[in-house]
Amino acid sequence: MEDTELQLSDAPITGMLDTESPAMESNGDAFLPDLPVIGQTADWSPDQVAPEPLTNILPEDSDASQDAPLQQQSPNEQMGSPELGSVEKAVEQFQIASAQLFQVEQPPPPPLPAEEPPQPPAEHVPEPGEPEGQEMTVAPEPADGTEVQQMTEDGMELEEPAREATEEAVALEPSEFEKLFKQCEDNPEDFNGWVYLLQFVEQENYLPAVRSAFDAFFLRYPYCYGYWKKYADIEKKHENIQVAEEVYRRGLQAIPLSVDLWLHYLTYIKENSDLSDPETEGRIRAAHEHAVLAAGTDFRSDRLWESYISWETEQEKLANVTAIYDRVLGIPTQLYSQHFQRFKDHVQNNNPKHFLSEEEFVQLRLELSKASLLAMIGEVEETPIASEDLPPGMDDLVDPAKRVTEIENMRHKVIEVRQEVFNHNEHEVSKRWAFEEGIKRPYFHVKSLEKTQLNNWKEYLDFEIENGIPERVVVLFERCLIACALYEEFWTKYAKYLEGYSIDGVRHVYKKACSTHLPRKPAIHLLWAAFEEQQGNVEEARGILKSLEEVVPGLAMVRLRRVSLERRHGNLEEAEALLREAMESAKNVTETSFYAVKLARQMMKVQRSLSKARKVLLDAIERDQTSPKLFLNLLELEYSGDVTQNEAEILACFDRALQSQMPLESRLLFCQRKVEFLEDFGSDINVLVAAYEENEKLQKESESSKRKAENGYDSSQEPDAKRLRMEDGTLGDVSAATDPNASNSAYNSWYQQYGGWGQNSWGQYNQYAQYNQYYPPPPT
Repeated sequence: MEDTELQLSDAPITGMLDTESPAMESNGDAFLPDLPVIGQTADWSPDQVAPEPLTNILPEDSDASQDAPLQQQSPNEQMGSPELGSVEKAVEQFQIASAQLFQVEQPPPPPLPAEEPPQPPAEHVPEPGEPEGQEMTVAPEPADGTEVQQMTEDGMELEEPAREATEEAVALEPSEFEKLFKQCEDNPEDFNGWVYLLQFVEQENYLPAVRSAFDAFFLRYPYCYGYWKKYADIEKKHENIQVAEEVYRRGLQAIPLSVDLWLHYLTYIKENSDLSDPETEGRIRAAHEHAVLAAGTDFRSDRLWESYISWETEQEKLANVTAIYDRVLGIPTQLYSQHFQRFKDHVQNNNPKHFLSEEEFVQLRLELSKASLLAMIGEVEETPIASEDLPPGMDDLVDPAKRVTEIENMRHKVIEVRQEVFNHNEHEVSKRWAFEEGIKRPYFHVKSLEKTQLNNWKEYLDFEIENGIPERVVVLFERCLIACALYEEFWTKYAKYLEGYSIDGVRHVYKKACSTHLPRKPAIHLLWAAFEEQQGNVEEARGILKSLEEVVPGLAMVRLRRVSLERRHGNLEEAEALLREAMESAKNVTETSFYAVKLARQMMKVQRSLSKARKVLLDAIERDQTSPKLFLNLLELEYSGDVTQNEAEILACFDRALQSQMPLESRLLFCQRKVEFLEDFGSDINVLVAAYEENEKLQKESESSKRKAENGYDSSQEPDAKRLRMEDGTLGDVSAATDPNASNSAYNSWYQQYGGWGQNSWGQYNQYAQYNQYYPPPPT
């Protein structure tokens, strides 16, 4: 194989997409026969099939070794290969498969023929979410020569176009384009709006507008592989061959698991390569290798392997074909049985010296010769073989009869060894078949998935994590995140799986989820920020939270996470400033009170400043007289000190609550709590009796209002004199004051009721669910 001058890169991949979308079925129906029936199964261990090392796939040979057969392992060696040692290796190999493709220094484009016949318009490729019945039409290129191919040496001009070109495009773009583009910018989550925009630029066929629209679309929806092909086709229509190839490369970098996009790319480079160039064969072979490395372990990657085998067969490199079969026969795929049947046909229809490497051929000849000699002499012991009696290398035997026998025996032995690998693989396929049949939508779509689909993905992932090798687990996660790209639970599960293996892998998963697919989901952003803080990247965590708050302003959970981050790292002034800023920018008094409580607690518990905390709560109470949580926190604040010294402040807090505009039930609870405090810590009996009388009055009001509410009674309809008599407790109070016995009886009656309430006094405060959600009961 030739030296492709590929440079390995550690740069993480940026995403991936589906492998079997109905949007591309018209391009591969011939490769999708009916599903085979699974036969008998056998025991299998995951380490039977390991991915071929990259050094075996892309050896650094000279150009003179281009025609040499692919380096391959014997089946026995493959069956004994160790599995991947860690998930980090699997992730690294998966990234290399896609990253290498984009590090190749591209050769110059082949010379165009003198007279090239006009190409028919490309067939429109429907994309999920795109209205049916639309055809892609491309108008001829303007004759005024305004279209100038803009290429740089690194071929990355599509990602970062020059500012001058952008300004020129904006100046020339039609108003309808500006209108549609503005709608997409204002609401990037409206997928239909993007579809209309892309259809419009295709019909107008104005290349700067096409590039602006497609580049902006892929920033938000990189998994729509059908639109990558559309984009490349438009560039090809304008005879921008290298630009079109670069579009394919960008698409494959975004979605390395897309079998359809790989097949379109391979077809493109075959059609647009100079066959007279001696480097063309090696370049196409390298592209096939990148394809099977990136997507070859996908359960539905059969068409990719068949394409590779067909191309090597056309090149008459039968040893390479055998090497490819040795790899695919150990991978659980949908058409595993068909691959084995075609391999047997390949063996039966060709001479072993043509489809085996020289090393395997000589080894197999020696084994067969030894077996034949042992059968003749009937000895079990090790018997030396006269290797000099065999022809050197891969030369045929002199005796025609022996030659025919040797060929048949070799074919039988080759198939027999691969039969064991096939049986193991069949068992693995049978364990995954039900999960694969449950995948009804393997491609990306903005519509929600059915619950059964989501459960199937969860169960499939759990199974693969428990039973599979790391490489297959990583590939399955990437497949899942194509169909479930908008579900943060799967991104979180993937990141958690990688945490113990690859820090960069976890960071890459969070970044791809938060930057592209879930920019407005706070939960996964908070997990990403927490992960970066765990790794010591405080500035990165701070930036993540700040960016999220800019995208989705007003989220209390994000602001509080920013406050806690600053507090954990000793930036108390910044934490206080964030809370005060939240109070000032609050939309209503309830939100202001919420942040005031948080600020007061921080000043009291962290900064140890009772006076500052009291001032914050008192200022908040002046703005919001109806919030029980403010009074409860102020009461807790006063309780935290010496209650015998703070009796006046505590009673003032109770009085402030009883004179507020809180509901009657809330004021009644505060009054009961005041009585309890005076019983436990009060120094003046007169204050206790007055508190009891106030409690009695509030309790009567509460009972009266409850009875009226139960009976549907409206006091506003009663005459004023009668309503005053019912609501005025003056007579009862006077009677209780003048009659000592009556007063004592009433007090005892109340005290029994109070004693029962006091046994679980704080339990009654559970009705303040919002308060108890954040704070424990104050100490007594």
